[in-house]
Amino acid sequence: MGDTHWGLGIRLIFICVFLVTMTHKCVGGGNLTTPACFEQERLALLKFKHSITYDNRMLSSWGVGNDCCRWERVGCDDATGRVISLHLGSSFVVEDYIYWRYDDYEPGSFIEDDYELVGDEVNSCLTELVHLKHLDLSGNYFQGSQIPEFIGSFKQLRYLDLSNVGFTGNIPHQIGNLSNLKVLNLHSVPTSIDKLRIDDISWIFGLSKLEYLDLTGVDLSRTQNVDSLLYTFPSLLKLSLSRCGVSIAHLGSHHLNSSRELANIKHLDLSYNDFKGQLPGFFLNMTSLAFLDLSSNDLSMAWFFKNLLNMIPSSVSELQLSYCGIQNINLSPTNLNFTTLSNIQHLDLSRNELQGRFPSALTNMSSLISLDLSSNQLNSSIPVMPNNLLKLDISWNKFRQIEDVGIWRHCNLQELIVSYNALEGQLISPSTNVSKCSQNALEILDLHQNTLNGSIPESIGRLTNLRVLDLSQNAMTGPIPVSVGRLTSLRVLSVLSNLLCGTIPNSIGQLMKLNFLDISNNSLQGVVSENHFANLSMLKYLDANSNDKLIFNISRGWMPPFQLKVARLGSCKIEGGFPQWFRAQRKLQELVLSNASIYGALPTWLRLLPMIRILDLSHNKLTGPLTNLPSLNEVRHESGGKLLLQNNLFKGLIPRLLCTWTNLEVLYLSKNRLIGKIPKCLWNMSLSVMLLSSNRLLMTVVRVMQKPK
Repeated sequence: MGDTHWGLGIRLIFICVFLVTMTHKCVGGGNLTTPACFEQERLALLKFKHSITYDNRMLSSWGVGNDCCRWERVGCDDATGRVISLHLGSSFVVEDYIYWRYDDYEPGSFIEDDYELVGDEVNSCLTELVHLKHLDLSGNYFQGSQIPEFIGSFKQLRYLDLSNVGFTGNIPHQIGNLSNLKVLNLHSVPTSIDKLRIDDISWIFGLSKLEYLDLTGVDLSRTQNVDSLLYTFPSLLKLSLSRCGVSIAHLGSHHLNSSRELANIKHLDLSYNDFKGQLPGFFLNMTSLAFLDLSSNDLSMAWFFKNLLNMIPSSVSELQLSYCGIQNINLSPTNLNFTTLSNIQHLDLSRNELQGRFPSALTNMSSLISLDLSSNQLNSSIPVMPNNLLKLDISWNKFRQIEDVGIWRHCNLQELIVSYNALEGQLISPSTNVSKCSQNALEILDLHQNTLNGSIPESIGRLTNLRVLDLSQNAMTGPIPVSVGRLTSLRVLSVLSNLLCGTIPNSIGQLMKLNFLDISNNSLQGVVSENHFANLSMLKYLDANSNDKLIFNISRGWMPPFQLKVARLGSCKIEGGFPQWFRAQRKLQELVLSNASIYGALPTWLRLLPMIRILDLSHNKLTGPLTNLPSLNEVRHESGGKLLLQNNLFKGLIPRLLCTWTNLEVLYLSKNRLIGKIPKCLWNMSLSVMLLSSNRLLMTVVRVMQKPK
């Protein structure tokens, strides 16, 4: 798994650089004694704002008042009033396991929006900010433009983050003029359209103070002297060359030159470069190295693997060897150098070719804190692991038993991920003591996609540190235990696709940190009221689909404490007509209320809901015209939008406002009482499917259109 300790160290680097440069307020708001910003800088910022074609409210404060030092994401020097920092990085954050695991429901359904800012290019007006020390444009999108050469004019810049912004082409050599730069992040996710490259790397040697360099995804395949990055920068602490097209030949020319001093690199990422053959011997001399990632390189030959372990410095505490073709023979005691491995705390052996029994040699590694063996073919029971182990990921294997994992004996274990195995039986055997620990540290328990049966035990409430509880896609029966309400740290609760029955306990409403709740596809019953949501102020994702005995009876005047992005209540019974509490949900991207016994006309406030990507009101008894549908829908997701209104009692004309639904792909209006002509603008939209049959239109249409390639 990841670089828990080293990641903290890298963050400290950022914080230190940040604090050195930020002798001022960091994101606006300032104090009364701070000088107002200079007029030419204020005008430059406004010009930059006007050059942006899409702004997800990031720059909403720009232009409010004449003092740009009070604008959000703008930092000024307290003494001079000069703008010295722009923090325009996207707010998109993937938080550990929680977000990347639950991102797979629908694109954009749970995580933050893809981009905050979209522009054709970075406007040159920023050159007016001659005192800039910190510039962060990460996570936005500049549509395949090139990194502007004027970036090299910011001679005082110490921090530059241009990661994942859709730049393409050759990185300009003018960046080499930034002699004060300590952090340079050019990390990109290369696509067939957007791809950065470096043909001549000599410019980078002008950055003599560099401490952090991330070139992930930058094409270095035609670059000479790549290995000089290991020698030129004595201050360099982190170097990432992942997915750069680097070969052994790029790194081998200086490995015998003992007269050259290696940088004090602590973090080295060479993953996804498809190295073959023996790696250069310079690793032995990297005595400061703490993190080494060689994932997706061919280490399948036992002798090569053994030699590799002999080259790894004893200082390495995190070793990533995912997808390296490692087989069981590689992990035999004769091949493992336990002297070298005695300090390894984080070991990733996922996506290899390990089969059969759990590698017994790993149980002797008493230094292990986290172990990732996911996506292998292991099928035995799990031995008791060293007491220091905090995380164990054995997902996507063939394990059948959970009682031998010993999770209740590992008082310090924080994360247990055993999803996509063949676990059977009950979560806790009746003959097993629930816990021998006075307090259990487990924070993540993921057992989804197995064949577990029996009920969820009340004793689950003892795991009070739990942040993620995923028991979905099993065969568990009985009710959701009341003790779940004691899991006050819980952020994700997923029990979808089980055989759960009974009522939902009111205690769920006490989970103040919960932001993901999925109870769909069960046999839950009873009444759901506002008491079930009393304190769920962090809730973003709610899925109760396919519980046909579940009744939502929410008072019409209730105002939820949360802002949902996804709400799925399909095939539940909703009393009192169209649920009024959705009128306050201003961040909805998906709303599913199909087959929910809803009747009456669409409320007028529905027009005001922004950003709904999927709206499914099908199979109800809704009446009246379609004029109250949202009239503007900004869909910026590749999957496009869906509007499903079939099997209702809607009448009147098809409104032209449907043509304002940007990127609408699926439109179902069949089996209603619509009349009149079909708006011509619908035929001009890039719909994949449009169904209008069984209405009273001038012509009956069942048309399927292929989206142009």
